[in-house]
Amino acid sequence: MKKRTIILFTGLITGTMLLSCGSNRSRGLDSPLWSVRMAESEMIRNPSLWMVDFVTEKKWNYTQGLMGLAFLRLYEATGDTRYFDYARGFADSLIDEDGIIYKYKMENFNIDQVNPGKMMFILYDSTGDRRYEKVIHTLFEQLQNQPRIAEGGFWHKKIYPDQMWLDGLYMGAPFYAEYAMRYNHPEYFADVVNQFLIVAAHTYDPSTGLYRHAFDASRKMAWADSITGQAPHAWGRAMGWFSMAIVDVLDFLPQEQPGRDEIIEILRNMVQKLAEIQDPATGGWYQVLDRSGDEGNYIETSCTAMFAYSILKGVRMGYIDQEYLAVAQKAYQGLLDNFIVTDEAGLVTMKNICGVAGLGGDPYRDGTYEYYIGEVIRENDPKGAGPFIMASLEYEMKYIKKAD
Repeated sequence: MKKRTIILFTGLITGTMLLSCGSNRSRGLDSPLWSVRMAESEMIRNPSLWMVDFVTEKKWNYTQGLMGLAFLRLYEATGDTRYFDYARGFADSLIDEDGIIYKYKMENFNIDQVNPGKMMFILYDSTGDRRYEKVIHTLFEQLQNQPRIAEGGFWHKKIYPDQMWLDGLYMGAPFYAEYAMRYNHPEYFADVVNQFLIVAAHTYDPSTGLYRHAFDASRKMAWADSITGQAPHAWGRAMGWFSMAIVDVLDFLPQEQPGRDEIIEILRNMVQKLAEIQDPATGGWYQVLDRSGDEGNYIETSCTAMFAYSILKGVRMGYIDQEYLAVAQKAYQGLLDNFIVTDEAGLVTMKNICGVAGLGGDPYRDGTYEYYIGEVIRENDPKGAGPFIMASLEYEMKYIKKAD
């Protein structure tokens, strides 16, 4: 069993992040670390991880995978086993003694279902439980059989033939790359890189410098441009998923891997454009990025947290210039100042999170501006809270040190 490095928080955070301690609030809610405070709040709201995303039945889904990964990273940062147990509880509630995932159907070829697989690497390293390794191999088998467009890019789902969504890069690519690294399959790295290069080439909008939500290689969907196949708009969270996918997949791609530098260049260009359109008042980014500031548009906090995380990690890892640290700091502080609220009991709430957005389906989602700004807005949606925990961990990195 591989021993993982635990990072322990030391020191205090100054300014608006320093909070008074010593009250009678629940454990962790008075922590000076916002990563801890949000996690503690989520555990109170959702006593079991499977409950996040406002569901009433256990489900193997990307949102629980996102939040579970955030909790496991928090465990690695703090050494607090409650966060590990919270994430493991989700896995153990859906994986039986034979390593079979509850209600999972590989034949659906839904790339969202690969995302919880990222948790399995950490759980297996920490416990040696072979059920988790079986799940890892199951999800890899899905990717090996996932339908593809002619150029080799994964379909987002079987029900969305010939479509690649930016969201899907986060769901599948980091898992795919980590699998290739851990199980010594360097021949798969080129395929991982290709996923990014294909989707970037087909979703990039040269008129704005942004990436559209998705593209349809068949050009058959009503939402798809008849020439480019692109969706009509650059949705904030789609680009947020894409940016997170890049900074996470780079953890596993070898330095000498062909195409790696091209992926980094995509990130650099994206961050440069994001800096240009960042809202000066709040530090956030709009729900529809290519209509920033237009009537009906709003600052959307999940994409803001995702961009903050991606930029902070990108700077830390040396992928992007130090000058962009100020962009991430402005975004993160803007979340704290404008969209993170705390009640009298110390419970933390995150506001202005788009509940969901997609393309096609039934009822049909046409990808228009009116569609994106009309989708439900929620508080404490895991697609915002999870990236906020991750962004907080990156922000707090300057106040921590590694323990042997």
